[in-house]
Amino acid sequence: MSGTINSYSSYISKQYGERIQKISIDGGFTCPNRDGSKGVGGCTYCNNDSFVPPNAEGGLSVTEQIEKGIRIHKRRYKKVKKFFAYFQAYSNTYAPLSHLKDLYEQALSHPDVIGLCIGTRPDCIDSEKLDYLEELAKKYDITIEYGLESIYDSTLERINRGHDFSCFDTAIKMTEGRGIKMCVHIIVGFPWETKQQWIQTARLLSTYPIDFLKIHQLHIVKNTVMGSQYIKKKFNLLTLSQYQDVVVEFLAHLNPNIIVQRIIGSAPRDILLSEEYDIVESAFKENVENGLRQRGLSQGDLLQVDHLSNNSFI
Repeated sequence: MSGTINSYSSYISKQYGERIQKISIDGGFTCPNRDGSKGVGGCTYCNNDSFVPPNAEGGLSVTEQIEKGIRIHKRRYKKVKKFFAYFQAYSNTYAPLSHLKDLYEQALSHPDVIGLCIGTRPDCIDSEKLDYLEELAKKYDITIEYGLESIYDSTLERINRGHDFSCFDTAIKMTEGRGIKMCVHIIVGFPWETKQQWIQTARLLSTYPIDFLKIHQLHIVKNTVMGSQYIKKKFNLLTLSQYQDVVVEFLAHLNPNIIVQRIIGSAPRDILLSEEYDIVESAFKENVENGLRQRGLSQGDLLQVDHLSNNSFI
């Protein structure tokens, strides 16, 4: 049936038979392109206030953030009983293993927490940390989320990312086969990239053994380098209609085995400089499904993996 997306909600329902909610955690981390080891200032688009919810407060212990998050989500979703602890802010493997163990095991000690989602960068992982996560994955649901943002080295340099695509390639190969689920983050909408480049991104990522993908439109927010640039001279960004068109095409070229966790994001209005997409996630997903259906397509229908290699487009 056309219009089908391999969605995260369907995956969770099949895997667990019930809703599993993520609780965002601020573990007090930083990033190597912030602390001077690879750069300063962080990614040019990044202001963590744009995506970290209120329960993930620096100053609260992991346990306190877990308990606060559970209270919030149980009020909102009356039947939710199990949770993933989502270490979200900054790079959550960027610390000595002993410190990571302390934070992760605090989260897993809560009886309602069944696993971890760990947001990080591909240059903040090593075999020692992966060995530890591999052991955790024998008992818990463990996902590592690699922020890639773009497959193009020119873009990664321009946004002050501090690593190149080959670093991502290495991280994926190091993680593969350990029982650790892998999620990748991609940003669509950098004004110097094109629709064809984003389609190529879908095709290239389709060759990798990743489980999940998050697609996010580019937000321009306050207190960022891109924000300052945008204030001085506004640059062209994708409208909601244009972004929707790109996502439809992107998904049609994406491996149907990759589970799509997210296809649109949001940012608080008080820090948002670019135009807000006035649509809720569920409505946007329905529009994208309709866009696929109108073309007689589902996720992956335009993909020809046999003709691709892992360096076809870099």
